[in-house]
Amino acid sequence: MDAHSVAPESPLVPAPAPSGAPRRPARAWFSFIGAGALIAVGYMDPGNWATSLAGGAQFGYTLLGVVAAASLMAMLLQWLSSRIGVVTGRDLAELSRAHYSRRTAKILWLASEVAIIATDVAEVVGSAVALQLLLGVSLTVGVLLAAVGSFVMLLLPRRGATSLETVVTALILFVALCFVVQLALARPDWHAALAGFQPSPKLVTDVGMLWVATGIIGATVMPHNLYLHSALVKEHGGSRRSSEIRAALRGVNADTIGSLSFAFVINAALLILAAAIFHASGHTSVTDLADAQRLIEPLLGHHWAGVLFAAALLACGLNSTVTGTLAGQVVMEGFLNFKVKAWQRTIMTRLVAIGPALGAVALFGEHGSNQLLVASQVVLSLQLPLAVIPLVRFATDRGLMGKWRIGGVAMFAAWVCTAVILLMNGALLWQAAFG
Repeated sequence: MDAHSVAPESPLVPAPAPSGAPRRPARAWFSFIGAGALIAVGYMDPGNWATSLAGGAQFGYTLLGVVAAASLMAMLLQWLSSRIGVVTGRDLAELSRAHYSRRTAKILWLASEVAIIATDVAEVVGSAVALQLLLGVSLTVGVLLAAVGSFVMLLLPRRGATSLETVVTALILFVALCFVVQLALARPDWHAALAGFQPSPKLVTDVGMLWVATGIIGATVMPHNLYLHSALVKEHGGSRRSSEIRAALRGVNADTIGSLSFAFVINAALLILAAAIFHASGHTSVTDLADAQRLIEPLLGHHWAGVLFAAALLACGLNSTVTGTLAGQVVMEGFLNFKVKAWQRTIMTRLVAIGPALGAVALFGEHGSNQLLVASQVVLSLQLPLAVIPLVRFATDRGLMGKWRIGGVAMFAAWVCTAVILLMNGALLWQAAFG
């Protein structure tokens, strides 16, 4: 079967129009809004919370530069992902299956599945911690309740894409409001925060800092989002008219940059909050989300500060379950040309995620969740090159992209991002083996 025929079943990931179908009328700019918001959700998941919390508590504002760099890399790579989707009318997984050997495509598929499992584990554990804090249940019960909550979220597409997008948007705005309140109470040192955006030489000499920095990159630039974004926007692709492609790219680019800029603000706010509350008060060893929530109330002197922290964490965990499952559908159908219903994929991903989550609770106890969260983000970072390299290759391929291929500064920046990811992963592996 031709790669063009593969399209996820979800209403949020529609197939491109057949080549013989009538041309669509010009779209208003707001018709392109939506994909970026769903992608941004993946950049605010519990894994981001764990790495930003660890970075802010241990190193203060020092790693804000890493957060900013990772966000810029994410914008560039998601821009490339949406570009190939709009221009070719196919997603990254479909293009990989069409242009690589069957063996290579299966390797890439397995790597993407590992990344999705790591993401899903982080979502389940983060939501479980939030439920534990809000309801007083054990972390084991929280894991099971989180799985049920994710099923409820993933039933929303049956009521139409608008229902899901409305709930997701409302939860994102709620998270933003929570951080506004907490930052107002924490009163960070904004001069020190601005200084934290400058690169630190300790990043390559301090093993602990490099570990957390790599986790931040893995949590921010997630491989499954690259596959999902190209699938979400490919309905705008397949046109032979330059004017239609240009209009679609403008709308999709604005959506991508705006949504990921918002995600950057949330991630930076979380690290600033951790630095202002924990690092400044000498609690530099706080890395566990549960410990962080318990300390926020006495350190800030407000009961609602801890409640808002846990509620925002739960909102992010529930939101991110959507993107993980949709990405799982995209990679399975794109790489294997194997269709699976949404509820079946949900059961598969949840069962795979619940096992490691319950295992972490049994192995590390009630306070071992953060170790698993940070480790899952490092796994994402190690898997990232296997998605980024094909992405950049396709975006720079003149035969595939025609005049819409990237070149010049954009191509240089894309390969620099790839090199940075490879170097940081190499340094992490070297220090793990010989450090």
